[in-house]
Amino acid sequence: MTLSHANPNAYTRAHWAKSDRDAPGRIHLLEHHLADVGACMEALLSQPTIRGRLARAARRDDIDEATAARLAAFAALHDIGKVNVGFQTQIWQPADWQGARRPHGWGRGHTRDIVPVLNYDDRETADWFFDALGFEELLEWDADDGETTCGLFVATLSHHGEPLNLESGRQRNPSMWRAYGGLDPKACVERISGLARAWFPAAFATDAPPLPSAPAFQHMFLGLCTLADWLGSNEAFFPFQDAPQDDYITTARRKAKTIVREVGLDIAEQRDGFADTPDFADLFNLSPNTIQPNAIQRAAYDVPLDEPLAIIESETGSGKTEAALWRFARLYDAGRVDGLYFALPTRAAAVQIHGRVNRFAERMFIAADVPKPVLAVPGYIRFGDIKGERELQPYKVWWDDHATDHRRWAAESAKRFLAAQIAVGTIDQAMMAALKVRHSHMRAACLARNLLVVDEVHASDAYMRRILEALLDAHIGAGGYALLMSATLGSDARHRLLTRSPMAAMDAPSIDDAVKTAYPSVATAVDGIRPAGENDRRKRVRMKALTAMQDFDRTAQIALRAARAGAKTLVIRNTVRNAIATQQAIERAAGDDMDALFACNGKRTLHHSRFAAPDRHMLDKAVEALLGKGVPSKGCVVVGTQTLEQSLDIDADLLITDLCPADVLLQRVGRLHRHPRDNRPDDYGQPRCIVLTPSNGDLSPLLSRSVNGLGTVYKDLRILEATRRLIHENPEWRIPEMNRRLVERATHPTALEAITAELGDDWRVHANEVEGELIADTMTASSVVMRRDKTFYGDNQDVIFGSMEERIRTRLGDEGIEVEFHSKPTSPFDASVSIEKLTIPAHLLLGHIADAAISDDPIAPVSDSAGFRFSINGANFRYDRLGLRRLG
Repeated sequence: MTLSHANPNAYTRAHWAKSDRDAPGRIHLLEHHLADVGACMEALLSQPTIRGRLARAARRDDIDEATAARLAAFAALHDIGKVNVGFQTQIWQPADWQGARRPHGWGRGHTRDIVPVLNYDDRETADWFFDALGFEELLEWDADDGETTCGLFVATLSHHGEPLNLESGRQRNPSMWRAYGGLDPKACVERISGLARAWFPAAFATDAPPLPSAPAFQHMFLGLCTLADWLGSNEAFFPFQDAPQDDYITTARRKAKTIVREVGLDIAEQRDGFADTPDFADLFNLSPNTIQPNAIQRAAYDVPLDEPLAIIESETGSGKTEAALWRFARLYDAGRVDGLYFALPTRAAAVQIHGRVNRFAERMFIAADVPKPVLAVPGYIRFGDIKGERELQPYKVWWDDHATDHRRWAAESAKRFLAAQIAVGTIDQAMMAALKVRHSHMRAACLARNLLVVDEVHASDAYMRRILEALLDAHIGAGGYALLMSATLGSDARHRLLTRSPMAAMDAPSIDDAVKTAYPSVATAVDGIRPAGENDRRKRVRMKALTAMQDFDRTAQIALRAARAGAKTLVIRNTVRNAIATQQAIERAAGDDMDALFACNGKRTLHHSRFAAPDRHMLDKAVEALLGKGVPSKGCVVVGTQTLEQSLDIDADLLITDLCPADVLLQRVGRLHRHPRDNRPDDYGQPRCIVLTPSNGDLSPLLSRSVNGLGTVYKDLRILEATRRLIHENPEWRIPEMNRRLVERATHPTALEAITAELGDDWRVHANEVEGELIADTMTASSVVMRRDKTFYGDNQDVIFGSMEERIRTRLGDEGIEVEFHSKPTSPFDASVSIEKLTIPAHLLLGHIADAAISDDPIAPVSDSAGFRFSINGANFRYDRLGLRRLG
C-alpha cells in the first residue's frame, strides 16, 4: 500500500497495528486488531467462571451486560496509542511519502508515548484526543467523578505486561500526534470511537449501572485485557487483513469464540460430556471394595464447597496428592472451578507429579473431552505425554506427534502456563501472579478460575510465606479456591495463612493449645481445625543422634554395614557438597565390593539437583527402581540431598540424615517404611533414623560459622537446637501421634524463646538477628507484592513495577542461569543422550552471574571419557556422574 497526499482523509484507514517483519508492508489494520481484541474480551466474559471471578473482584453478584460491553469497548481501545505517526512511520517509510522525511527524535511506541497526553502535559493533543474519543461520555459510566473510568482506561493501556507509569517523565512530542505524510491521528481516533460505539452499543446505554469502583476489579480487568490481546494477536485465528471491512466485527466475533474454545478457555462442551465424578477407586486405579479413601482423603473431599481455602496436614505418604485431586474433582463437578494448578516446591517434584496428574485426568474425564495437563516448568514444553521443542523461529514449537491442538498454546510460553486448564508446575509460577513482575495480572486472571494446590508448605521462610499470603488474598478475593498441603505446619504459620491478617501473630494459639491441636487434620477459616482421624499408617521410628556430621568415613561405614545387612539405606545431606563427599567416602570404603551402591545405567552416582534434566529423569527412575513400591528386598545405599524427600515414592529401612528443622526431618522420616513390606531384614523391622549433628552435639560454634547448611539453608539455630533436644529426649518417635508436638516444640515462638533465655547472650544476639531478618524478609516481600487495593489512576506509584523483576525472580528461588552448549556433550549415564543445556546455581557463579545472565553465546564444553568441563567468564566447572560442581 502506497500513500500519497491526494486525499488525506482516505488514509485514516491505513493505520496499522500488526506487521510482518519477514514481509515488509504486510499489515493488519489497527481498527481490525482492535475489533479482534474487543471480541476476545467479549468471548472471555461469556465464560461463566471467568465472569463470576470478575464479579467477585468487583464485589458484585454478577457482571451485567452493559458492564461487560463497556469492558469489551475498553479492550477495543487498548492500542489506541498506535495512531501516533511516530509508531506508524515504522512501516510507512519516507519513500512512500514522495520525499517526506520522518522527523528525528520521534518515539516508536504506543504506551509510554501516550503518557504526556494522559497527563495533559501535551495539552493541545490531549484536548483533541479525548474529544475525538468521546471520553466525556465514558466518564459518565461511573459514580466517582470519572475516576473509575480513568483507572480502567489506564489499565487498558497497560496491556503489555506491567502498569503504565503516569509519572514516567516521558518527553512530550506534540508533532507525533499531528497529521503528517497522509496520516491523520485525530481522524483515526474519531473513526475508532465511532466503530466502538457500533460494535458495543450496550456499553452506551444511559440506564446502565455505574462501573464497579473496587481497585481489585481494575486489576482483574487488566489481566483479562492482556489475555484478550494475546488471543487477538494470534495470526492462526486472526490473519492479517489490510483492506477495510465495514462488518469486520462479525468476523472478529466468530473467530474470538473459536479461539477461546480451542485454546481450552471455553469448556462448555467438556462439561456437557462430563457425567459424574468417578469413584475414588476408579479415579486412582485402585481395586474397588479393597482400597477406599483414607481419613485425610475423605476429610479433604468433605470440605464444604463454599470454603475457598483448606489446609491439609497429614504425615508424609498418607495420600495428600490423591486428596487434593479428589477435592478438585468434586469442585469441578459442582461447577466451582474450571481447572487445576498443582504447585510443587521444585522442578523435579513437578515433573514427578505431572505424570500422576496425567493419569488422573484420563480417568476423571473418561466420558468427556480429556484435558491434557501442561508441565509448567520453564525449559520444558510438555502437553500431557507429548513433548515439544522450540524451533529457530520465534514463538514456534515443534511437537513430537505433529498434531494440531490449540490447547497446547498454554504450554508454549511460561507467561501462559496458568492459562492451561490443568497444569503442574513450580510454586514460583503461581507466585508470580501476586508479584510486581511482567504479566502478573494475566497470570492471576487465568489462575482465578482454577483450584490452586500448593504442596509441601513450610513455616520457615518468611519471604515466601508473605508472598503466598498475598497470592491467596488475590486468588480467594477473586472467588478462587485453594488447597494447601503440609506434613506438619506450625500453628503460627497455619494461623497466618488462614487469616492473612496483620494481627495474626497476636491471635496465634499458645504452645499448649498448639500441641493439643488435632492431627491429621483439615483446617478452614470458618470451621477451624477439624480432626481427620487415623490413616492406619502408624509407625514407631527409632531415633538416634550421632556427632558425625563432618565425619564422612564414619557415615560411610554405618551406611555400608546396614546395606550389606540387607537394609535399604537412604543418606540425605543438607548440601550438595557434603552429599558428594559422602558418596566418595562410601566408594572408598566399599573397595571392590560396590554391589550395594546406587548406580544409574551401571555408573555409581548420587541424587541431587545439579544434574541436567535428561540425567535427572534417569536418576529418578533409577532411585524408584531400587527403592520404589513393590521392589524386591535388597540391601543398598542411596546418597542425595533434599531432592530425595520431595515427591519420589520411595521406601527405606534406615535413614541417615543431617540435622534439620523438625518439620523437615519429619518429611525425610516419611521415606521410612512408606509401603508395607514383609521381608525387611533383621534389626530393621522397625524403621530407624540416625541424625548427624556437629561434634559434641554443641551448636554454639555455628553462631559464628555455618556448617553444612546449618546457619545458611536452615538459618534459625534455635529451631535446630530444639530439634536436637527432641531427638535426645525421644528415642522413639511415634508417627503420626507425635507429629504435632514435635513440630510445635521446635518451631513455636514460646519454645524458641525458652532456648534463647537458657543459652545466654550469644544466642540472644542470634535470636535478634533472626527476628530482624524475618522482619526484613517480610517487609521486602511486602514491597514486591502487587497492591490490588490501589487504582491505576492518579498517583499510581504503588502499582508500578520499577526495575526489581530480576531481583524478585532470583529471590523466588530461581535455580540459576541456564546455559546452552555449542557442541552437545553426552550424558555420563547414556552416550546416546545429549546434554543441550544446564542450569548453573547462581551462588556458584559468584561475581560472574550478571555477565552469564546476558550472554547469548553457547558454551563450548571439553569432553573426556567420564564427562566434560566448561568455563563461564573465568569460572571453571566439571560435569560427570557426580553432577555439576565448580572447580577451584
